[in-house]
Amino acid sequence: MLSTLSVRNIVLIDQLDLSFEQGMTVLTGETGAGKSILLDALTLALGGRGDAALVREGADSGQVVAVLALDHDHPARVLLRENEIADDADIILRRVQHADGRTRAFVNDQPVSAGLLRSVGALLVEVHGQHDDRALVDAATHRALLDAFGGLGKEREAVRAAHGAFVEAQRAVDAQRARVAKAAQEEDYARHVVEELSALKPEPGEEETLSERRGWLMGLEKAAGEVNDADEILNGANAPGPALAMLLRRLTRKGEAEAKLFEPMAEALDAALVALDGANEALDEIRREMAFDPRELEQVEERLFALRAAARKHQVECDALPDILAQFEADLAALESGEETLAALEAEMKAAEGAYHEAAAVLSRAREKAAAALSKAVGKELPDLKLGAATFIVDRQVDETRISGSGYDQIEFHVQTNPGTSPGPMMKVASGGELSRFLLALKVVLADKGSVPVLIFDEIDTGVGGAVADAIGKRLARLAEAVQVLSVTHAPQVAARAKTHLLIEKQAIEEGAFMRTHVKPLDTDARGEEVARMLAGATITDEARAAAKRLMSEVSA
Repeated sequence: MLSTLSVRNIVLIDQLDLSFEQGMTVLTGETGAGKSILLDALTLALGGRGDAALVREGADSGQVVAVLALDHDHPARVLLRENEIADDADIILRRVQHADGRTRAFVNDQPVSAGLLRSVGALLVEVHGQHDDRALVDAATHRALLDAFGGLGKEREAVRAAHGAFVEAQRAVDAQRARVAKAAQEEDYARHVVEELSALKPEPGEEETLSERRGWLMGLEKAAGEVNDADEILNGANAPGPALAMLLRRLTRKGEAEAKLFEPMAEALDAALVALDGANEALDEIRREMAFDPRELEQVEERLFALRAAARKHQVECDALPDILAQFEADLAALESGEETLAALEAEMKAAEGAYHEAAAVLSRAREKAAAALSKAVGKELPDLKLGAATFIVDRQVDETRISGSGYDQIEFHVQTNPGTSPGPMMKVASGGELSRFLLALKVVLADKGSVPVLIFDEIDTGVGGAVADAIGKRLARLAEAVQVLSVTHAPQVAARAKTHLLIEKQAIEEGAFMRTHVKPLDTDARGEEVARMLAGATITDEARAAAKRLMSEVSA
């Protein structure tokens, strides 16, 4: 329910804080007092279109805050949770309207888009009047209302689930058909790719391994040149070993006197030869460790270049080549077994379609019964609303070839206002006053069938009086037993039935410097005076007061 409404600097309202109770609340006052301003302010808080003209003259901005108390599982709370907005306590809707036209929206003090605020507001409050019947405009809403009236949630969910299963089966068939068609179109190329890559046998990570091995072998190849150069120096035609050995032999053959002279040199030559032998032994050890086969480098490079060429051809990394092979193998397999798989999927789709039609037929038959019951229930309300000659019709168009999440039926509320006239859509056939009364009858019948928690009726009693106004008052009171009802009214018969009565009036401030809208809760005596004013007009007579007292006592009785 709507618990509080706070308005700041909106048109004639400078500062206003209202509290509301469950049940029926009426707002009365003379024409021009500001009743429509109050509704405009509430509509703004619910996500309605902003307008710079709403800001009170001289103010930079205006603000409206609506606080609503809701059950934990209310759809509005679910929507807030889906949008990651805290909803632990009451729901607080706040809208700021700037004088330059900008607006800002908040839910529970978190900034939100105007669209989200509007979506939340639509789940909380409906404002209805002779020219603002949002709940009756969309035929899809009519279908949902009929389902709610008939308690068809289980049947509707079965259709939705069956439709979802059919759609999934249809997607699987379409995908398989596309695969088969593609494989057939590219069969020759696919076979070529499979043959080529199967021969190549690429493996994940192979390029990196080969690249590292190639670098190592190239390094060894370069080292092999150094080894050959060293061998040429140590053992080639110009190797120093033989010449040094010959010189050493000559020195050792000298006479005793000469040998003594050349002894240091002979020792140095001997050491040099020993060192050369050591260098050769080290060179041999290097050759054994390298064990380098020049053909391996050639083989590695051929493999690496083949992988990279295939990768360039298919515009992928080398590591993706196994996936390319698997893809084309799957395409060929799809071509080979595709018709069999397609036939199986088509059989599943046909079964899913049959299940959908079965569920849709059950729902359609249930809607047929619910439509008759709803037409009858609304029809019972019409005579007292001075619509006794009118007929309320739930127009149900059935298309058994229609496959949708909502079933076969298109539902639209029609009326026939007088015998002999053609029935048609309620929004087109009924006049403003008739439309508001049809709406009231419908709302009374649907009050406990998933209605939003707050219903606001804006002067739906305009142009009626006496017994019709009294009938409207009775139905609003009945409606208020299930939901919170706020009614802007000029009918004393309606005002007399309210649980709470708010008087809207203009006040002159600072000796007429400016006017403001003021809202005053009325106690029992003040209510009697206001009902008397509504009965008598500008001059309240004792007879009017007596009539008001009788009217209120009849209601309370």
